[in-house]
Amino acid sequence: MIQQRCPWVNDNPLMIEYHDKEWGTPLHKDNLLFEYLILDIFQAGLSWNTIINKRENFRKAFDNFNYEKIANYTEKDFDRLMQNSGIIKNKLKIRATIINAQKFQEVQKDFGSFDRYIWQFTNNKTIINKIKTIKDYQAKTKESDAMSKDLLKKGFKFVGSTICYAFMQASGIVNDHSEDCFKKNNIQ
Repeated sequence: MIQQRCPWVNDNPLMIEYHDKEWGTPLHKDNLLFEYLILDIFQAGLSWNTIINKRENFRKAFDNFNYEKIANYTEKDFDRLMQNSGIIKNKLKIRATIINAQKFQEVQKDFGSFDRYIWQFTNNKTIINKIKTIKDYQAKTKESDAMSKDLLKKGFKFVGSTICYAFMQASGIVNDHSEDCFKKNNIQ
């Protein structure tokens, strides 16, 4: 029997594994929240399929998304990343990653953890949406608008409301699994 998945999942094994094991599962580990945020930033204007296929390259290039190391990247690191054909070589997104690592640490100092900060936008609860067709997916919400506005105020880059909403979906702050998806009511 074939398991029913969300309508955006294609036949890419990496996409299937990501959907089945990660997407929409509530996440509370700062290192993974940082990875998800950065991947969603790089995805802007591209397909998620492109990002998922390059995810391991991103992990290698960005020191396994170690925000403490990334916060201290120099121009030499920036140049190294711009030469890396395994990732998306976008100057603004690479610079944003370095800045965001620095801002991420500032949020951790102010709130005790990024997790404590980021989940406040939904009162520490997962928002569960009713998704019946691909048309039911939203690009942004009042919560992602508020998150974006606050992140930008804190100095984060490339964190518009649409990117924030994609991040919320990925990290389980929002459960946007479709009603017929086997994961909808089966999230741990």
